[in-house]
Amino acid sequence: MPGPLSGITVVDVTTNISGPSLTMILADLGADIIKIERPDIGDDSRAMGPFWEGEGVYFLHINRNKQSIAINLKQQEGRQILYDLVKKADVFVENFRFNKAEQLGLGYDKLREINSSIIYCSISAYGQEGELRERSGYDAIAQADSGIIGINGAQGSDLSRVPVSVLDQGSAMWGAIGVISALFHKEKTGEGQKVTTSLYETGVFWVGYHMLSFLATGKEPQKNGTSHSAFAPYGAFQASDAPVMIGISNDSLFKRLCQVLGKDEWTEDPRFASNPMRVENRNELAELIENILQSKSAGEWEALLAEAGVPSSKVKAISEVIEDQQTQAVKMWKEVSHSKIENFRLPRLPFELSSSPASINQAPPKLGEHTKDILLKNGYNEEEIGRLLQGGTIQSSNNEITSR
Repeated sequence: MPGPLSGITVVDVTTNISGPSLTMILADLGADIIKIERPDIGDDSRAMGPFWEGEGVYFLHINRNKQSIAINLKQQEGRQILYDLVKKADVFVENFRFNKAEQLGLGYDKLREINSSIIYCSISAYGQEGELRERSGYDAIAQADSGIIGINGAQGSDLSRVPVSVLDQGSAMWGAIGVISALFHKEKTGEGQKVTTSLYETGVFWVGYHMLSFLATGKEPQKNGTSHSAFAPYGAFQASDAPVMIGISNDSLFKRLCQVLGKDEWTEDPRFASNPMRVENRNELAELIENILQSKSAGEWEALLAEAGVPSSKVKAISEVIEDQQTQAVKMWKEVSHSKIENFRLPRLPFELSSSPASINQAPPKLGEHTKDILLKNGYNEEEIGRLLQGGTIQSSNNEITSR
């Protein structure tokens, strides 16, 4: 069944995590992604380990459903190929450093001359304005600059980043929302436009309620580990074999927790009778809870708490999540054929559409795997392609030229 973006063509010159994550979203929704990569090197994430049968797992995660064409964009003939592709495209996506696209002849104004209705999406580290706009930056750098690292971890602990690409993939989400919004606008008006987002803007948005908290109270938000500054008890509590995450955000849930723990009297205890008092006495309450949880396993407590309607979960390892019953129930894994990897599977997008679902139909491509096919479909003949190959303007994996 065709996805909702079926018929949309995207020219993608992004690399690393943020841009490819954005175009992965569009690809899973049915758009045709023409992924332009550098000859010999390809997308930087191809070289990011660990490796699975020689393939970088970062690249594998976010580059399914794409066609790879290897073009040297520093050559005029290489840029002309890109211009030819842009003429027929709906969307162009880049994540160069500020002004690099313009230096390469790939800026918005230039591409709009070629295709007046193009939707041009730019993901950067710091946005399009301000003195930091020319800086490069990775996810962890933006986490530090937007305050996330400053509030992450437990009190007294070393600084730590959020160990997933929360800003790379967060900015990819905003970029995808922007592109889809621009496509909707174009459907109504015929007008293309420029879409911009950045890791820094995403980080600032993610810490929004912490900033409002500071504006309201004048108090700097603190590290809370697994606990919550506004609620108690809230956090990971050690059972006999593993921690259990428990979240209590109101008095009704606290009453249910007390019933499960056999401590109904806590609801009348002045130290714990209201959420503000529980927050004030959170450490004392946490110690009492952990003393009780030591009597059973995390799995046993999770079952008892779930039956009582108390939000909770055993703190799981990644290896447990892979085969977890709920992971299987919501069909998060999709198997796809891969030329090197047996039983290859990928996590799907975390939403479903009942009439036009997203899908994973193709494994991540080899570098230049579709170079010839793309050029043939865009009016180049075999002789021209051969000359471009000989001149190093393009590469094709079909000519035994690979990224390794």
